[in-house]
Amino acid sequence: MKKSWWTMRRKQALEGYLFILPWIIGVSAFFLYPLFKSIRLSFSKITKFAGWEMEWVGFDNYIRAFVWDINFLPMFFETVQKTLLYLPLINIFALFLAILLNKKIKARGLFRMVYFMPVILGSGHVMTQLVGEGVVQGAIDVERGVAIPREILMYMGPTIVRTVQNFMNNLALILWKSGVQIVLYISGLQGISSSLYEAARCDGASEWEMFWKITLPMISPVILLSLIYTLIDLFADVSNPIVDYVRTTAFTNRQYEYGAAIGWIYFAFIFLIVMVVFMAGRRYVHDASAR
Repeated sequence: MKKSWWTMRRKQALEGYLFILPWIIGVSAFFLYPLFKSIRLSFSKITKFAGWEMEWVGFDNYIRAFVWDINFLPMFFETVQKTLLYLPLINIFALFLAILLNKKIKARGLFRMVYFMPVILGSGHVMTQLVGEGVVQGAIDVERGVAIPREILMYMGPTIVRTVQNFMNNLALILWKSGVQIVLYISGLQGISSSLYEAARCDGASEWEMFWKITLPMISPVILLSLIYTLIDLFADVSNPIVDYVRTTAFTNRQYEYGAAIGWIYFAFIFLIVMVVFMAGRRYVHDASAR
């Protein structure tokens, strides 16, 4: 019997393409031309703002970033260091909380809402401006961390104060940045069949063994997705000094050519890191449809 060309896998692929079709149309209509102009601007010098007349200067703007600019590379390395530090911490913390929130406990929905609340409150330009202007006091700020009362700090030495403050700052950022990851991990955990755990318990497997042999392999696609999301979120965060430096250089100092150049350098590095993580992580991703 001849197999039909219209298989289930092709149907699922078509559904996926239809799902991302609005994004493809939006990018093609609104982003491709600005991206092309930005690339061209990074290799040029504006000779006349009326009509955006540009003169080709080659790699001069890129050479300036690596040779003459004393601010770009230190901020760049600092950003990379912090991102690579927070990447595993955020995902381990999010996975741990997702496992707890996936268990049958009272007020489970309330706890899920509480951990996702920072994503709702902290996202958006309005809240960012309010925090930056000092309107929101006593809340968690990804820049300043958790404020410790002065009455407590005055009885501690400078070493203890610095250690406690750094710990609270790191804890605040991890809490603030783990909301979406928790949701992703919960969705992955709920997709695991309970029959796998029941069979493992019948064979005498412990909770620790089931985590390594069942939970972790089954949610490996979600782990890879969460890692990539966390990378992009940290690199593109509004509190990122590189993002702020690019915006200040281009729109405040009106150095549009150089701002475009350092922006594309930063984008190329992010793209390279994401591709490395994706290619390295896909080797360990469990494919349930594989035979």
